[in-house]
Amino acid sequence: MESITSAQIQLMEKNYRINLINSLNGYKSLNLLGTISAEGITNLCIVSSVFHLGANPPLLGMVIRPEREHNDTLGNIKSTGQYSLNNVLPEWYMQAHQTSAGYPSGVSEFEICGFDEYYINGFNAPLVKQSTVRAGLELREVLDMKANGTTIVIGEIVHIVADDSMITSDGMVDHIKAGTMTIAGLDTYCLPQLVGRLAYAKPDVKPQKVI
Repeated sequence: MESITSAQIQLMEKNYRINLINSLNGYKSLNLLGTISAEGITNLCIVSSVFHLGANPPLLGMVIRPEREHNDTLGNIKSTGQYSLNNVLPEWYMQAHQTSAGYPSGVSEFEICGFDEYYINGFNAPLVKQSTVRAGLELREVLDMKANGTTIVIGEIVHIVADDSMITSDGMVDHIKAGTMTIAGLDTYCLPQLVGRLAYAKPDVKPQKVI
């Protein structure tokens, strides 16, 4: 088995290269990202680049592609300082996928893709009513990446909206019960399967199953 070199990667057909690199690191988190403009126009797009940064304060990072004329997401986050992340369910994952289409600026994917807006008092960004696990975030930092022109958005979780039954007694979000989907690459949607939950790892102690 021979390695694929960086030179070979650069020579690959564009779509083949995009699929290969996007799926190489396996399954990723999947969310609908809700924002609203300063003028009150809502926006919704699917993202698979959210990552955990810390629990105190509760921070999540997210990679946003370079700004384009028809992409209102980053502009909305910068102008309002708020946004939401919402899980994706099997019943409507195709609608969620459709939010990635290049609709013109000013068009609300909530409306055109059939999603209902849900609001929290004192928080302006729309959440997705159909989701079962939702988070409202406030912008804390924006990092422009010189390597490829993308932007890392860092937000603090200020609201969590989920039924009590979705959160276990020790604080774990039960994404199996919530019906949360995941994604491989850009377009392959999957449901996770529980293999087991392990106790906190300690030196000289064999791994032990909690579930």
